[in-house]
Amino acid sequence: MTSRYNSLKNNEVLGRLGTVDATRRRLLAGAVSLAVAPAARAADPLKEIRLDWATYNPVSLVLKQKGLLEKEFAKDGITVTWVQSAGSNKALEFLNAGSIDFGSTAGSAALVARINGNPIKSIYVYSRPEWTALVTSKDSKIADVADLKGKRVAVTRGTDPHIFLVRALLGARMTEKDITPVLLQHADGKTALIRGDVDAWAGLDPMMAQAEVEEGAKLFYRNADANTWGILNVREQFLKDYPDIVRRVLAVYEEARKYSLENYDELKKTFIAVTKLSDVVVDKQLKERTELTHSRIGAPQRESIHLAGLALQQAGVIDAKVLGLGWMFVVAAELIGASEGLGYLLLDGQQLGKPAQILAAIVIFAILGKFTDWLIEVAAAPFLRWQDAFSRARGA
Repeated sequence: MTSRYNSLKNNEVLGRLGTVDATRRRLLAGAVSLAVAPAARAADPLKEIRLDWATYNPVSLVLKQKGLLEKEFAKDGITVTWVQSAGSNKALEFLNAGSIDFGSTAGSAALVARINGNPIKSIYVYSRPEWTALVTSKDSKIADVADLKGKRVAVTRGTDPHIFLVRALLGARMTEKDITPVLLQHADGKTALIRGDVDAWAGLDPMMAQAEVEEGAKLFYRNADANTWGILNVREQFLKDYPDIVRRVLAVYEEARKYSLENYDELKKTFIAVTKLSDVVVDKQLKERTELTHSRIGAPQRESIHLAGLALQQAGVIDAKVLGLGWMFVVAAELIGASEGLGYLLLDGQQLGKPAQILAAIVIFAILGKFTDWLIEVAAAPFLRWQDAFSRARGA
């Protein structure tokens, strides 16, 4: 899980976005259409549900292996098709192309993709991982991020490891211009590191755990808090056309997550069967670096994604005025399966025919989004005065 995110560089992303206000209006329009649409929309009968599975999403492996979704939808005559995602970038490509309906990504990758126009909504948390770190070979003299200056670093753009690398460089007062990024998919990045074709790698489990255990690779920079959450996303159009199907998929996903949490040996057995990795490697990923105790998107996820967004602002990847949209994007995820909060008010208003309640919730969304835009811009201004575009926008 070649991505559209490859073109995200400095502030060029804004060229695709148009104005911030226009983008916010589109997001709000999506919320309105979801809220006021009839509960049973007249869409074509659904014949197939397409989901991804990924080794960075252990729950998806259990879901696929046990055939839980196939059992759930057999009575409806709906088939289930599985597609492997090799990274967040691939999952987002598939979602954007309409090749899958549900895709597994990191939260920060989903945020950037949504800002860049990918029509997705985040609806579920499948893990809280420490799935990425900066890695070098066992004999390397690289000991910290500053040592990467002038070095070749393997990285997969549009993924949490890439955003992790950007944040690590920022912390060392460096940017991607201070290194030579070598753009490779995750597995190829590991191979390049072991062969000595690159000096370092922005790694991803389970390949990172395998390199660590079997090749003696060193994780020279780790920061668990800079790993964003594992997020399940759905295509907006699929959500609008089949909201009840989405709720049923989430219910089955939750069943698989709870089963994985309560039956580690079975989870491990399934993981080994798919990846062919050793017990030690799998334990390192699943036991040491993966937490499956969360499922709802809420304040901790928003905070994690926003911190990543702020770092990307400071690195010049995302403009300050855009990040507030991310808040609205994440909040919109609460429209599905919500039992409280604004998302619940929207759904309750839709189902019970309360237009005043629907409009009130939407107005609150708009006010909070605008306030967040302003608050983040003010907070980030001292760090961004060196950016010409931002300085002109503020009249500096």
